Amino acid sequence: MLNFIARRIAAGAVLLLVISAFTYLLLSVPDIDVGRQLLGQGADQHAVDAKNTALGLDRPVIEQYADWLAHAVRGDLGVSWFTSEDVGTAVSGRLPVTLSLVLGVTVVTTVLSFLLGVWAGVRRGAVDRAVQIIGVAGYALPGFLVTLILVLVFAVQLGWFPAIGYTPFTESPGGWLSTVTLPVLSLSVASVAGVSQQVRGAVIDVLRQDYVRTLRTRGLTTRRIVLKHVLRNASAPALTVLGMQFVGLLGGAVLVEQIFGLPGIGSMTVAYTTRGDIPVIMALVMLTVVGVVLINLAVDILIGWLNPKARVA
Repeated sequence: MLNFIARRIAAGAVLLLVISAFTYLLLSVPDIDVGRQLLGQGADQHAVDAKNTALGLDRPVIEQYADWLAHAVRGDLGVSWFTSEDVGTAVSGRLPVTLSLVLGVTVVTTVLSFLLGVWAGVRRGAVDRAVQIIGVAGYALPGFLVTLILVLVFAVQLGWFPAIGYTPFTESPGGWLSTVTLPVLSLSVASVAGVSQQVRGAVIDVLRQDYVRTLRTRGLTTRRIVLKHVLRNASAPALTVLGMQFVGLLGGAVLVEQIFGLPGIGSMTVAYTTRGDIPVIMALVMLTVVGVVLINLAVDILIGWLNPKARVA
């Protein structure tokens, strides 16, 4: 198991290095005069050139990336070109907001997807058709439309939750819960729709296996068979899809944070990308990649625990 985890960590480190280099190269391709943006269109060209030199933009891209990487591995992510704020401090201040959404959606998706998927796979018939219809509808509905409906119904008309804003958990747990509920629900709709269908299909496939029929002939109840045997074997495909949902979740968080006025990583990415602030963008990209690697590592460990054969892959 340790060798299995070590291989996954090594692969994640290589992925992080490759994506960081590729991202820095792409950010350096557009002909953006950062010095001119910082000093204004009316600034003297000598002052603009001096500013670009001070930022190190007059050096080759490879040299710029090597310098950034050398500082990044020591935990120094630099400072924002436009605000002069420490990048680590700026990102860490917004990270709890996005983490609240990610963790909330993960919990809601996992619980509802397995409940719906197992229910449909075991009961079949009308229950199965109903869950499939719900899944297709949830996956087909545009995310922004779901978000707007939730806001209009539960925030504007019923007034159960605030329409915009964020309350930190440390200030008020109840206020925090009320401000993240609607964003989490809006992001969970598509995730639950996709993962529940995967769980349903996996449960049906496992229930058709010969060993399940053997267990039934021995007098084991359906409840015990499902909880002890079916779930263990059907969880691996669902966990894989759940890990993939994390990547799409980060993209959806951008829209949701904009609509609900949440000061998270998504809205920060939009703001600093339009400026071309490479130190901040690189930190956000690396944070996203690290999150994806950690989620995939956790999924691989769970799958390896559930299915020992997967450890040799």
